[in-house]
Amino acid sequence: MTGKAVAAVLTLLLISAAAIEAKALPRSAIELRCQCIGTHSKFIHPKLIHNVNLIPSGPHCKNVEVIATLTNGKEVCLDPTAPWVKLIIKAILDK
Repeated sequence: MTGKAVAAVLTLLLISAAAIEAKALPRSAIELRCQCIGTHSKFIHPKLIHNVNLIPSGPHCKNVEVIATLTNGKEVCLDPTAPWVKLIIKAILDK
């Protein structure tokens, strides 16, 4: 191959790689499995919880998942059957 042909092939590869990168799906669209492997059922004081994400059951996972982000940045999967977690879920759904 000549130098121009090699340059043209490399240019096409770079353009196609950039096009594929631009069409990347969001993480939630490609995650087809449960996010929580295990759950935490012991009480966590509300002052230590920064955010709570409630993920309903669906084709990706048969379980309802409750993921709490703590003030230190750590994410913890909560047991949705624990009484104190049920109160948190009820408060979220009532909003």
